[in-house]
Amino acid sequence: MSTRWTPSPLLSASAAVHGAAVLGTLAVPAAWPWAAGALVANHALLAGAGLWPSSHLLGPNLTRLPEAATQRREIALTIDDGPDPEVTPRVLDLLDAANLKASFFCIGRIAAQHPALCRAIVQRGHRVENHGFAHSNAFSLFGPGAMRRDIARAQALLADITGEAPRFFRATAGLRNPFLDPVLHGLGLQLATWTRRAFDTRTGDPERVLQRLTRHLGAGDIVLMHDGHAARTPSGEPVILTVLPRLLQTLNDRQLQPVTLVQALTS
Repeated sequence: MSTRWTPSPLLSASAAVHGAAVLGTLAVPAAWPWAAGALVANHALLAGAGLWPSSHLLGPNLTRLPEAATQRREIALTIDDGPDPEVTPRVLDLLDAANLKASFFCIGRIAAQHPALCRAIVQRGHRVENHGFAHSNAFSLFGPGAMRRDIARAQALLADITGEAPRFFRATAGLRNPFLDPVLHGLGLQLATWTRRAFDTRTGDPERVLQRLTRHLGAGDIVLMHDGHAARTPSGEPVILTVLPRLLQTLNDRQLQPVTLVQALTS
């Protein structure tokens, strides 16, 4: 049974500020500069929350695995921006060799070009999750209608290709606005960001990427890497293919078990 969407405390407070500004200006027209200043400050706070991927101010946001998964020494390896016909099959081979699972946040328009690769991800025991259809850099500026259309289009496509409806959504670069939470609630999706990221679309130095991922890496973390749009090493190799074997060895050394987000939340 679906539940009614409940706004976060910040969104509730924002609505109250808007109401107070309107009523105050109607009651005391000379106070409009104060009302305008309050609205500007409020919108600046909302914008800042949207530009902070790990923020919970705009609604629920999975940035770490639950305590039960942490106690089981689990981490979630999440891989964005695919599927990539060159890189994704090799990532799958590396994961298969280690008998480990990951969550792939796939872009709808790219998945439509490589449906067999999406099916291979699921057939090999991993999960395909929703990274939007267009992966627009302007996603955080979308209104609620455009946001819903983009996410719902990817949701329907990915479910049709793989036979499994995604459970999680991740916005482009993790950036969002106050419209996202009610849209996700209506679509039955949960926002998931990350605990640590590699910036591996911009950094081709494997040592730097690995250090960013492994420094203080521990149970309960959600790790972000990219098979699509991957930066290249000086030798021209997608950086994820150089870093991933060493990352998986580090996880083994630290007795950490990579699982999908769905496994972490349902086990």
